[in-house]
Amino acid sequence: MNSIPPSTSPNDLVSRALADFVPPHGAEPGDDDARPDEGAEDRSEDRDADREQGRDRDGDQDPRPDRDQGPDQDRGQDRDQDKDRRGGGGQEQILGAVNLDRDLRIVGTNLSATPFEGLRVVLGCAFTDLLPSADVPTVTQRLRQVVETREAHVARVQRLRRADGSDLLVSMSILPATEPEEGLTVSLIAMAKRLHLYASATAIGTSLDIGETAQSLARSLLPWGEVAAVDLDFAVWTGEAVSEQAQEPVRLRRAALEPDRHWPQGFLTPGDNLPAEASRLLAGAVARQDVPATIVLPDREAIERVLGDGRLTHALVPGTGPLSVACIPLMVDAPDGADGADGHIVLGVAQVWRRPEHPFRDSELLDLQELVAKTAHHVDLARQHQREHAQVLALQRRLLPRADSDTIEVASVYQPTTPDSAGVGGDWVNTFPLPGGRTALVVGDVVGHGLGAAAAMGQLSMEARALLSAGLGPAEVLACLDETVTLLDDTDAGLAAGYSALGSTCAIALYDPVEHKCAISSAGHLPPVLVRPDGSAEIVAARPHPGLGAQFSLREPYDIHEVEVPPGTLLALYTDGLVEDPAASIDEGIDRLTEAVRQVQPWDDLPQAARRMVADLAPQGRRRDDVTLMLARMSGRPDQDTATWHLPPGEHAPARARALVSAHLERWPTGEGLRHNMLTVVSELVTNAVRFGTGPVTMRLIRVGRRLVCEVADCGNGRPRLRRADLLEGAGRGLFVVHKLTTRWGVRWTDPGKVVWAELDD
Repeated sequence: MNSIPPSTSPNDLVSRALADFVPPHGAEPGDDDARPDEGAEDRSEDRDADREQGRDRDGDQDPRPDRDQGPDQDRGQDRDQDKDRRGGGGQEQILGAVNLDRDLRIVGTNLSATPFEGLRVVLGCAFTDLLPSADVPTVTQRLRQVVETREAHVARVQRLRRADGSDLLVSMSILPATEPEEGLTVSLIAMAKRLHLYASATAIGTSLDIGETAQSLARSLLPWGEVAAVDLDFAVWTGEAVSEQAQEPVRLRRAALEPDRHWPQGFLTPGDNLPAEASRLLAGAVARQDVPATIVLPDREAIERVLGDGRLTHALVPGTGPLSVACIPLMVDAPDGADGADGHIVLGVAQVWRRPEHPFRDSELLDLQELVAKTAHHVDLARQHQREHAQVLALQRRLLPRADSDTIEVASVYQPTTPDSAGVGGDWVNTFPLPGGRTALVVGDVVGHGLGAAAAMGQLSMEARALLSAGLGPAEVLACLDETVTLLDDTDAGLAAGYSALGSTCAIALYDPVEHKCAISSAGHLPPVLVRPDGSAEIVAARPHPGLGAQFSLREPYDIHEVEVPPGTLLALYTDGLVEDPAASIDEGIDRLTEAVRQVQPWDDLPQAARRMVADLAPQGRRRDDVTLMLARMSGRPDQDTATWHLPPGEHAPARARALVSAHLERWPTGEGLRHNMLTVVSELVTNAVRFGTGPVTMRLIRVGRRLVCEVADCGNGRPRLRRADLLEGAGRGLFVVHKLTTRWGVRWTDPGKVVWAELDD
């Protein structure tokens, strides 16, 4: 019985396996004098590996004898192949090694085996010269880590770049050199096709990005050919349901092309649309009326005969030399009731090009079909994600502020989560004008991602706008939104099965440009940041309150925080995606935002300042939450455009109001008809305030361009109601007259009582 080795760590196991294979430092490739003891090997495992390796070579002559040889000859051949893998025979071996110094430069190699042909290995050059440029940083970091820690890094699937630009897939292990030597030993095992097929199928589909998935497929197809391309249906890119276009001609766009090199002008590269005539080449693979099937064109003559056009040949065929091509369709099962061909829907086609002297074998085509079929499923998932992502993004952008007024300038930036994350989140901002020249600023963050969050976001945004326009205050609106979120959590009334919006947050700010005040109320949202013209900053933090739908835990009314906002004040509303950083506290993020708002100058372009702020503060790289920022620069209403009077209640108040307004309108350039209508409206509103209200009456007149706004406030809480009076009634016609003379009118509620307002256009 063999003795048990003293160590079974990965480092020792791989080191002993390479002990007689790895050349000494400075040795030339091919120096291989040492031979391991054949008796210590398990020949049955070697024979299985030999058979697998023989099955997986593409296009090469099978080095084994005829299959009708006897068992004795087979055993002798196994022993020969056992030697060959050790470097002693003329048959293919799959193991190689490279010695590196501490500077990661090559000092010795043994890569003379057939699978490593084409690698440009030069002593003294950097090992990273063998890598694709995109892999250099990651591999360099791992190499240096092994140098410093002397802890092995075993079995990483890695690509090596041949001199012709093609890739070789290997399993790479990084081992520290045996003491007293310094440096590294990098072992390379050329991966068999079936192993590569398994590794590729596992790696593809890790991203929900359609382009990345197609690129992964093209890269995985290279071991079967010299050039690989993936073309996808237009509907896949737009997220549409492909089955809806079943009877239309197939339109394709190039999604991926490998290897990545400089292609001749006119050759189709990723992003290019294939000409309609290209279906001549791909018809057998992507015809929707027939069962999609793999097609093979064995030589250039057959390809040119199918295309029938030199321009198409130049656009679709890589190079001018002899080539053959296999076209494999990307198919998924058609949903019930779809018009797919025999239960299949074609999403696109993959192409593998190689020299015709190595024809495609049936076993290779089966491998290609297996890999492409698995990829087609991931492409369809990415298509569905793209459709949902586009729908949610369109809804969110629809809610973004669109216009400024002459009293406030608003700029907003919205950046969704990265496309391959869980989906677009529920951040939203909105700003809209209110009666009396006031402006509403709303920001919210709905829990979750996807269509459920988007539906809840849209409903809350529209409800907030309707309630604010109806005259409710910000605290009352939040109370209504709280009830709505609670209802949405009901599985019978919810907008998406299993979705819950409980814990969503919202902040509302109402800006009054006449009084230069801003009323702010929040439901669990991060506090707004306020910077006044003198540079003083304030984080408007109201009393803490849970998010929407959480009133069961705290039966408290929403607070209103009123702040003075002189002309030139900046207000920043935002969501947590802007200030959250795993490496810092949320308070530090808000402090950074406050300082950034403080740096905005009165002459700065506000949209540009907002974009710069997001670029500086938002997390870099892949984001898992939306980033939203809204900046508002408040300029106020000029004093010469407003007038306010306080009237004592009594029967003489309407006449007094008409006299004051008439005198003031003489100073404003208004038409005679507008002046007469305004005096009538003022008389009716003040009369109603005196008759049905209590306390003093306050009247305010505002000029907004060619529009006049009249507001009459009292301490009563009765709501004026419009009705038709009978012909013989002596009262009840006041509001009907106001309704006929004004563009619009309404009521809003205040702490003392109510304000009835009316707008008239010249």
